[in-house]
Amino acid sequence: MFLRRLGPDPHANGARTIALCNCPDIFELESGDFAIIGIDITSAASPKLPPSASCGPDERIVRIPRNLLVNAKSDIPNQV
Repeated sequence: MFLRRLGPDPHANGARTIALCNCPDIFELESGDFAIIGIDITSAASPKLPPSASCGPDERIVRIPRNLLVNAKSDIPNQV
């Protein structure tokens, strides 16, 4: 299912968190899709989405730190 992590391991260089939890992450899946681990902000963010966007009942809006996506940029493919 998980093909590879995009960006550095959040525990690289000995970085630690409580029980190795609460670490946002980005993964590429075998299907070519991506999986994001982040803080669920669905209930707060859904009412503020622009009119052309919505969050379905099986979807969640997650927040990830800016540096996570910026550090993963070089691992994100440019082509579809």
